[in-house]
Amino acid sequence: MAVGVLEVLLVSAKGLGNTDFFDGLIGKMDPYVLIQYKTQERKSSIARGQGSNPSWGEKFTFRVEYPGEGDHHQFKLNLKIMDKDTFSADDYIGSATIFLEDFLALGVENGTAELHPSKYRVVRMDQSYCGEIQVGLTFNLREEPEINEEYGGWKQSEY
Repeated sequence: MAVGVLEVLLVSAKGLGNTDFFDGLIGKMDPYVLIQYKTQERKSSIARGQGSNPSWGEKFTFRVEYPGEGDHHQFKLNLKIMDKDTFSADDYIGSATIFLEDFLALGVENGTAELHPSKYRVVRMDQSYCGEIQVGLTFNLREEPEINEEYGGWKQSEY
């Protein structure tokens, strides 16, 4: 099994459906993104007042094991776009899924893999289109240090 680091570059989003209504007037959304890989989750900053076309320019890292245990459908990055609300629960805007299995396999084979920022469809719960999100990916294989029992510990102690 190979271990590496997946770096996610969250660039921007465009054309997101607005969820803010205040007394019949449309307000500006304050979007943020929850990025999930398996059980690891990261949260972007809130793009305050940027409405349906936010920019982040943030990087997030995830520890990746490939191939991992179990189902191959688990090699995916889930991006859940939310709207930060002050006086009520945050609103769900939509989500995008990036399937990583082939990308990670290439990274394990070559030691590294890079996918320049690309646009992915953002869909609502009913799978209807509600904008796009731009994300770049980098995977770097990391050599796990071998445990060498000849050095350190009580065997080498003189006292």
